[in-house]
Amino acid sequence: MKALVYTGPEQLEYLDVAEPPVRAGEQMVRVDSVGICGSDMHAFLGHDDRRPAPLILGHEVAGHLVDGRRVTVNPLVTCGSCRYCAEGRDNLCTTRQIISMPPREGGFAEKAVLPERNLVEVPDGITDDQAALAEPIACGWHGVRLARAVLGDDDTALVIGGGAIGVGAALSLIAQGIRSVCLAEPNAIRRSFLQSRCGLDAVDPAALDPEMQFGFVVDGVGFDVTRVTASTRVRPGGVVVHIGLGSAAGGLDIRRMTLQEITFIGTYTYTAQDFRDTTTAMFDGRLGTLDWSETRPLSEGARAFADIRAGVVAAPKIVLKP
Repeated sequence: MKALVYTGPEQLEYLDVAEPPVRAGEQMVRVDSVGICGSDMHAFLGHDDRRPAPLILGHEVAGHLVDGRRVTVNPLVTCGSCRYCAEGRDNLCTTRQIISMPPREGGFAEKAVLPERNLVEVPDGITDDQAALAEPIACGWHGVRLARAVLGDDDTALVIGGGAIGVGAALSLIAQGIRSVCLAEPNAIRRSFLQSRCGLDAVDPAALDPEMQFGFVVDGVGFDVTRVTASTRVRPGGVVVHIGLGSAAGGLDIRRMTLQEITFIGTYTYTAQDFRDTTTAMFDGRLGTLDWSETRPLSEGARAFADIRAGVVAAPKIVLKP
């Protein structure tokens, strides 16, 4: 089969590779759409030791099975028996695996293999490109659920970053009842797209009222500079949800967070239930039209990565088509 293979820092090659083996309880998914995630970019740049070359990246997958069923994929494979799985917090599974990280190859390929329990059937009326957005949106849905459990129904939220994680978080905040959601995005091309296509209140971070604070702040980027913004913009007693994995340290105002009882929630992926709840909300239309991706052939994936890095892509998500 054909696959886009990460072969070293800033190197992607479109190659013939062996099909992945199918184990007991697993299904072969013929990939129809697969999104490029920020974590794929980190790996491509050589910044993720968990994803060594050579490796097939990509974990935002939708496709179909041999029997014709259309599915979207929860890429997080868990044991089902550890303490965290038993508690329904399976995203914290002690032996969790994710496709696009050894030992499981990813979805930038014609085929991928997942356990049957990781597949959610896609109804008519939802395209493959829309279904592939389930994974990044689920990250935001999970983070918003955790934050609301702490703070409740505060009416104001700021989302930092207009990529798919930030857009998914903004849509999840709205779907879960938060009435005023502002999305801060410095790239003017992206910001215009979010305003016109997604109907989001997307603003230049530099244009924010310096006195404005928010009950919920979601950092969908995760660099020290965005953590500075999150620490500054959250109101006393509010919640910071940190989803981005841009850098490992710096930026948080720990003194202010302590003195003003600000809750910090670091969150990675989602539970299986959160993933299913996200897909239900997508299929019910509660997360909007889901038409904010751009498609390109998998064979042109290297160019897509280069364009994302150059900041010339308006859409929050590029979906590759094998």
